[in-house]
Amino acid sequence: MLSPHEIATLMLLRDRPDPLQLDPIDLEALIRHDLVRVEPLRQGPAFPRLTQRGRTFLEAFAAFAREPAGLPGRFS
Repeated sequence: MLSPHEIATLMLLRDRPDPLQLDPIDLEALIRHDLVRVEPLRQGPAFPRLTQRGRTFLEAFAAFAREPAGLPGRFS
């Protein structure tokens, strides 16, 4: 399970592809869950990037957040 801080870090990586000062502990957790990978560039430092799994996670999270009270479907 991801912490709220790790989810926020994923959102930052999605919205700001430029280099960020990220918490190494959060970044390590995201890499371990295969949500982020660090890609070396031809010149300069390596940058963290979302994997397909990371993008899919954020899409599912956004869909869940759009539902009333965070619950999918309707209850009678």
